[in-house]
Amino acid sequence: MKRGIIFAALVIFGFLASGLAFADDIELAKKSTIEDILKAGELKVGFESGYMPFEMTDKSGGFVGFDVDMAKEMAKAMGVKFVPVNTAWDGIIPALLTKKFDIIMSGMTVTQERNLKINFADPYIVVGQTVIINKKHEGKIKSYKDLNDAKYIVTSKLGTTGEQSVKRLIPKAQYKSFEEEVTAAMEVVAGKADAFVYDLPFCVVFMAQQGGTGQLVFLDKPFTYEPLAWAVRKGDPDFLNWLNNFLAQVKNDGRYDRIYQKWIKSSDWIKDIKK
Repeated sequence: MKRGIIFAALVIFGFLASGLAFADDIELAKKSTIEDILKAGELKVGFESGYMPFEMTDKSGGFVGFDVDMAKEMAKAMGVKFVPVNTAWDGIIPALLTKKFDIIMSGMTVTQERNLKINFADPYIVVGQTVIINKKHEGKIKSYKDLNDAKYIVTSKLGTTGEQSVKRLIPKAQYKSFEEEVTAAMEVVAGKADAFVYDLPFCVVFMAQQGGTGQLVFLDKPFTYEPLAWAVRKGDPDFLNWLNNFLAQVKNDGRYDRIYQKWIKSSDWIKDIKK
């Protein structure tokens, strides 16, 4: 008899517990960024223009690039308006956390340090660090390891994984950081630095623009593994679920391939970019 009473009590407790859990799930769903996006009728996307070929400004003043096209497809799938929010890189995570926009889509590499502050969706592309060297070092510098010497000046962009890679893997080199990756790379063209370290896609584009000068050599084999992903605020499993399903869909219905071909494999767009 006692066992029957205990069993009944456990069943009732289980129902109550599951009911409370369900109620908690409903409340969490109501707080999702998805609800804010649908209510506002717009998807606010944070990025920093200037990272070729992911987000750039064209000659008409509009924003274009791989991430911009993906964001537009995302907004279309949600049935809302795409709203670009150009933001300085060093403040982009704080801006997300203070709800200046809904999501970061800015070629951001997934790192454990960043993951302590924000959550990442599944990676949408994998890149790595590569090296552009001044022509005078051709044959002498064959990989990033050869730059690990105090006689070399290496540049990259402030606050990026390029900078982290130089400090971690080429610690003996003289390092100079710059606010913009183009400025950092131009130091090598001008002979003021020996090498520039940065993401493969950007370096491919830069070589397409500047390689004809005969001043550069491209060491195009990536020496790091860097997945890029969209970033959102913590505590929003519903938004992450939607983003991962969206990514799977576009990767299998041809849209991703079309955007990849346009911005990564082709350089036809360079002529339309504001310099």
